[in-house]
Amino acid sequence: MKNRRTARTVASTIAFGVVVAGMSSVFAQTREAGPWWPSPHGAGDQAGASNYVTPQKIMSALQIPRTGQTYELGHMYEASMPQYTSRPYYLNVVPARPIDREGQNVVHGDYFTGYIGQMGTQFDALSHQGPTLRMADGSIQPVFYNGFTENDLTGTNRGLGGVEALGVEHMKPFITRGILIDIAGYKGVDVLGPRDMVTMADVRGALERQGMSETSVEQGDAVMFHFGWSAHWGNPSRYNDSRVGVGDNEGSPGIGPEVARWLVSRRVSMVGGDSCCVQIMPPTEPGNVHHILFLEEGIGMLENMLLSEIAADEVYEFLFLNLTLRIKGATGSPVRPIAVR
Repeated sequence: MKNRRTARTVASTIAFGVVVAGMSSVFAQTREAGPWWPSPHGAGDQAGASNYVTPQKIMSALQIPRTGQTYELGHMYEASMPQYTSRPYYLNVVPARPIDREGQNVVHGDYFTGYIGQMGTQFDALSHQGPTLRMADGSIQPVFYNGFTENDLTGTNRGLGGVEALGVEHMKPFITRGILIDIAGYKGVDVLGPRDMVTMADVRGALERQGMSETSVEQGDAVMFHFGWSAHWGNPSRYNDSRVGVGDNEGSPGIGPEVARWLVSRRVSMVGGDSCCVQIMPPTEPGNVHHILFLEEGIGMLENMLLSEIAADEVYEFLFLNLTLRIKGATGSPVRPIAVR
C-alpha cells in the first residue's frame, strides 16, 4: 500500500507539472483512470479528505479542550467585506408593518442574493477548481477530483440548480483536531508582506517555535496558517480583491506548491488561512495550490479566516468545528469555524 501511494504521489506531481506547462499529459487517461484518480478514498467518492474525520478521530479531538474557551475563526458576513472579483452581496429585511393594536404579532424575514458559497469566510468544495487534460480519445476536458469531468458536473443541467457531482453537500462534518501554524509569529511580524510565499523552511521553523514538528501534523487534522493578513480586512483593495495594481492592491501572502504537497503527504482533512486564497496570489512559481490539494486527496480549503486572537493566545492545538451547509450542488459554503481550547 505504501509503495502504491508513493507511486500515486509521484504520478500526481508529474501530472501537475505537465498541466501547468500546458503540455499534453503523458498519461492515456480515461474517465475511469488517470494521473490522480481513482481516489485513494475509492472510485466514485465525493467526500475527499473529509473521510479522514472518522469516529475515532472525532472522539480523540473531543479530548483536547481543557478550558472550554472558544474562538471565532471566521469573519462577519456583511456587504462591506472584501470580495474576490465582483461578487454581489445583498440582504434586505422588510420593516414590520405599522402596529395598530397591543399584542399584534410581528414577523421579519430575510431576502438574500449573492455568491453564497464564494464570499467572506468560505469553504471551497472539490468542484471549485480543476485543470484541463487531453484524454485518451484525444478530447480536451476539464477534470476534477476523482476524475469527475465537466460533463459529470454540468453536462445535463448546464449548472441550473448546481453541479451534479462534487457539490459541497458531500462533505462530512469537520469535527477534528485543529493545528495552527503561526507563520507571522515565527517571522516576528504582525502581518506578512503581500508577496511573501510560505516555504517548507518557514513551516518547519514555525512548528519548532511552537514545540512541534512536521510529524506533529496527523492524518485528518485541519491545518490553518496565520499570515496576519486579516488586519487588512477593512480595506478590500489592500486585502486583495483580485485587482492587483489598482489602489492599494499588491496581492496577498500564502503558501506555495511545496507546502501544498507536504500537506497532501500528511493526509490532512482541510487547509485554511487568513487570506483570500490560502495560496500566495498572484502565484510566484509554477503549480496551482488549489489543484494540488483538491485533486489527489480531495482536501478542501477554508479561505478568509480570522486567526489573530487564537495566534495571540498561542493556541496551536485545539478542537476544530466546521460544518459546511448542505447546499445541494454548491461549489462552496459559508461557514462559522470555531476553535475550542
